[in-house]
Amino acid sequence: MKVAQATPALTLIVDDEPDMCWALARLLNKYGISSSQALGAREALQYLRVGDPYQLAFVDAKLPDMDGLELARRLRQLVPGIRIVMVSGYFYRDDVAVQEAMAEGLICGFVAKPFDHQEILKFLDGMARIP
Repeated sequence: MKVAQATPALTLIVDDEPDMCWALARLLNKYGISSSQALGAREALQYLRVGDPYQLAFVDAKLPDMDGLELARRLRQLVPGIRIVMVSGYFYRDDVAVQEAMAEGLICGFVAKPFDHQEILKFLDGMARIP
């Protein structure tokens, strides 16, 4: 699959599993998307406080130092236009918490673990079409 050209230039990956960070970063890098990886919420917030222009964040739902949805709220406060995708092996797409977060615009997508690479690529391609 070819990912559209207007994909995010800098992406934040937040997951307490280093292997998940590595796999997602490697996939994004293959398509020219730079990323930073954080193993927890505090580390992720530090990246945004430095002022790097993150346009997209993949956030694990369950982190050791903060709930993923709470982190999403804080990320939005720091970077109002950031698009956030919840990644979870705990929640499912049809869970009430996920549906509410999507309905209020807190997250713009959901990917279940283990994720299929094509699912991530389709999501990125779809984002490139959003103005």
